[in-house]
Amino acid sequence: MSFPRKKLVAGNFKMNMTSSEVAPYLEVFRQETEKLNDVDIVLIPPFTAIAKASEILGGAQKIRLGAQNMSPEAKGAYTGEISAPMLRDLFVRYVLVGHSERRRLFGETDELVRRKLVTALASELRPILCVGETLEERQAGQEKAILEGQLRGALEGLTPDQISEVIVAYEPVWAIGTGLTATPEQAQEAHLFIRDYLGKLAGTSLANKARILYGGSVTPANAKELMSQPDIDGALVGGASLDPRGFAEIVAAATPEE
Repeated sequence: MSFPRKKLVAGNFKMNMTSSEVAPYLEVFRQETEKLNDVDIVLIPPFTAIAKASEILGGAQKIRLGAQNMSPEAKGAYTGEISAPMLRDLFVRYVLVGHSERRRLFGETDELVRRKLVTALASELRPILCVGETLEERQAGQEKAILEGQLRGALEGLTPDQISEVIVAYEPVWAIGTGLTATPEQAQEAHLFIRDYLGKLAGTSLANKARILYGGSVTPANAKELMSQPDIDGALVGGASLDPRGFAEIVAAATPEE
């Protein structure tokens, strides 16, 4: 049985694009997506470009802003950190939590991911919780155990209402920035597993409403086939989001056909 869920497409610019570069990007991207409706769009620029993007977008409902990271602390002596209130002040509405690069390169543990997620929810930010396995873990047949462990570490103990505010992004680590992509069948299998596990934590009804995104070398060429799978509710796009026209094509692929 399928349940109608509005697609969401998020573009993670990573450590790319300056404040001066975001204005021409948005000019093109807004033109290209002007007639695209019935899909949620989130742009996730680096911290230094958020203020400029927020200024340009104003109160636009169609394109929302996200942040790539966030401190679990609200304020204080944490040099180099960015807090949830700081992000809210710039009209940021979404935040990535537990991205594989944060886990792998900066040693973020499941416990730290959980603290950030709880802080985001308390601050009325929508967390996009990233989970996924490495190539070695997949080859060893451990992908489901890894996904369950990451989901449990971040979500167990939260109320169903809290979990309902979380967007999950399945990002197989072996497909991020490599040009490799999970087949639609592989991605669908992982998404269904995630949805079933959410059902165990918060009930079937909530799990059927939850949005689960796919992230991992999404391009205009493969976006349509990936997002046509029954349990794939959108995409978390990395490198391909840096081209405003190409990213608009991915957004178009998520838009329901008339």
